[in-house]
Amino acid sequence: MTLIGMFHFRENPERVTKAYAYAAAAKAEGVPFFYFTHKDVMVEEERIIGKVYENGEWVEKIFPFPDVIYNAGAPPDDEAEEMYDFLSGIIPFTSHSVGNKLRVYNRIKEGREFGKYLIPTFELTDSDILFDMISQYGKVLLKPKSGHQGKGIITVEKKSIRWYQLMEAGNSTTYKKKKLLKWFSDHIQPNEYIAQPFLSCRLNTGHVYDLRLHVQKNGLGEWVITSMYPRIGPIGSVTSNMGSGGYTGYLDDILKKEFPDSWREMKAEVERFAIDFATYFESLYNDVLFDELGVDIGIDENQKLWLFEVNWRPGEPVIFNCELDVARNTILYAKYLAEREK
Repeated sequence: MTLIGMFHFRENPERVTKAYAYAAAAKAEGVPFFYFTHKDVMVEEERIIGKVYENGEWVEKIFPFPDVIYNAGAPPDDEAEEMYDFLSGIIPFTSHSVGNKLRVYNRIKEGREFGKYLIPTFELTDSDILFDMISQYGKVLLKPKSGHQGKGIITVEKKSIRWYQLMEAGNSTTYKKKKLLKWFSDHIQPNEYIAQPFLSCRLNTGHVYDLRLHVQKNGLGEWVITSMYPRIGPIGSVTSNMGSGGYTGYLDDILKKEFPDSWREMKAEVERFAIDFATYFESLYNDVLFDELGVDIGIDENQKLWLFEVNWRPGEPVIFNCELDVARNTILYAKYLAEREK
């Protein structure tokens, strides 16, 4: 029987909201499951002091090394990273990083098949690139290469011959070129940001929005859609990320309002894109198998799809109450992965 370990950096699973959901899903599927941290691993004995959920509480027990590990959190320090590397070398892990935004962009661009959905993206190595793009596109979006939740996003727009408007964290500042160059040298580290033409996908109400497509592998190792939902930014915002003040709703409601005559066709196209893209994207990584992806797309006024980002540990809004669906897919996929490795 497959034994699954959930590897996290927090000592107490009660402080990890999703730990219970995964324990419950494993129990429902009849799969042995335990929670552990890097400090619980006894390398010489090939044993782990794990915690299992029984009768309403987490109980410590000693387990052999699991057949597969759901690596639920990134190692916070060198000691944890060393154990992370050790275990991943001898036991299959379910989750794998896709890389930073620029690497993801370059992989998709080189693969070509989904290149038509990409927004032109450049590494911001110096201010010349920024001003060349402003000259070409008028308004430019700057993103940290390894950023998340919309943090650190900046827009720069040319407002007139002499003036540029910079938006950062909801604050707007107007600069002449010389002052903007000074700001750039003080705040932007070379090779830490990417630059894109600003592509605005807006609702009829004026709110920016995008669609998060959350896909997972199931117990057959096949991609399935767990959820699809809009993320809507407040008025005046350039991003729709939940961590930056955005909120969500239901996909059908948004599509019916924005595309009343073609919302069913648009939904079917988005569903096809979610599965086709996940399958294709994974093929770009040779021997790496992904367990889940969060694919962010936009739809412009011509109903064209644009690919914004690809994330490898997507969260799930509470509104959908699908924590157990996410957990069940992960447990079943982990079981499939372990049996595949055997």
